Amino acid sequence: MLPARLACATLILPSLFAAEPPEPRFRAQDIDTTVQIGYGVAIADVDGDGRPDILLADKRTVQWYRNPGWDKHVIAEDLTPQDNVCLAAHDLDGDGRCELAIGAGWNPSETADPTRSGAVFYLIPPADRTQRWEPVRLEHEPTVHRMHWVVAPGGGWELVVKPLHGRGNKNNEGAGSRVYAYARPKDPRGPWTRTLVSDFTHASHNFQPINWDRDPEHELLAGAKEGLFWFGRSSGAWRHRQLSDQWTGEVRDGRLPGGKRFLATIEPMHGGVSAAYTDPGTSRGLWPRTVLDDSLKDGHAVVIADFLGIGSDQVAVGWRALNPRGAPGVRLFTPLVADGRQWRRTDLSGPEVAVEDMRAADLDGDGDPDLVLAGRQTKNLRILWNERGR
Repeated sequence: MLPARLACATLILPSLFAAEPPEPRFRAQDIDTTVQIGYGVAIADVDGDGRPDILLADKRTVQWYRNPGWDKHVIAEDLTPQDNVCLAAHDLDGDGRCELAIGAGWNPSETADPTRSGAVFYLIPPADRTQRWEPVRLEHEPTVHRMHWVVAPGGGWELVVKPLHGRGNKNNEGAGSRVYAYARPKDPRGPWTRTLVSDFTHASHNFQPINWDRDPEHELLAGAKEGLFWFGRSSGAWRHRQLSDQWTGEVRDGRLPGGKRFLATIEPMHGGVSAAYTDPGTSRGLWPRTVLDDSLKDGHAVVIADFLGIGSDQVAVGWRALNPRGAPGVRLFTPLVADGRQWRRTDLSGPEVAVEDMRAADLDGDGDPDLVLAGRQTKNLRILWNERGR
């Protein structure tokens, strides 16, 4: 067993819990120890058997691992002379099997020339999805860095692709990064139309689709040098609102005890601080901020889920300790009060995984989310099995 080590459990304000939330309990399993970098992890059903599989965008390859035996299948290799950097997997047509897009051509020092930096591919699967998939190259900006499938107005799906930098940027200055939403045509080999989402942020590391309100379409949360922003659509056009003025690298959303929305971040990009922001309600100003931890080294991933089965969410933060050098790890933060100002800190993993990316999903069907970690310097793909209550 991998015991979770309690680091801090200070409670000052009244808690909503009759007793303190239970301690997390996870069991570690490496399913691949030959990972090159492990840039991006996704979890989706690839083969239609009803079980979530793990997908990985590695340095030169894109592969999936079949649940439950985790046999590895390479579906794309050497898409560009540079590295792969991200992927997006989701069942878009309801047939029980995911569709897949890949971001590649990772060359962050070349911000001006799209022939030497960045690439976007839609991958068309063969009948046997363990074999190589057909890549369809799409138009792109330089420094393609992150992508997600999002629900568009009217219920269709779009691929939102975000570059790290704007064209011609130097030292995180210059033109803003141009984020586009790609509408998938009936024939994915045909032309894809693009709609501009944003063009004003710099050093924008990551973003998240979110269902912010009661309509089915997705809104977006995005972190950048300028701060943390909400993006939504009105009459088809994208608009934005600033939620924080802190340079933000990673962001995810969840619910506190009692149901209030909160956001968790890593600040700045590749930063040493994890913070939580609580919804101010009717106020349109910046959200109140609570620092969860200021001791991270090269923070690179945030995941929010109810790992403890208590009806509210916890925050898992992973860091890789590449720059500055140090010990990597994964830490879980559990909110203890409804206003998000008091949290318990628990270490889940140490130097055995230098987290490049991290995702949560219920992989074994027991109702509890598990954690999937891709390690950069440690070269491993690891599952932390949630053994709550066992």
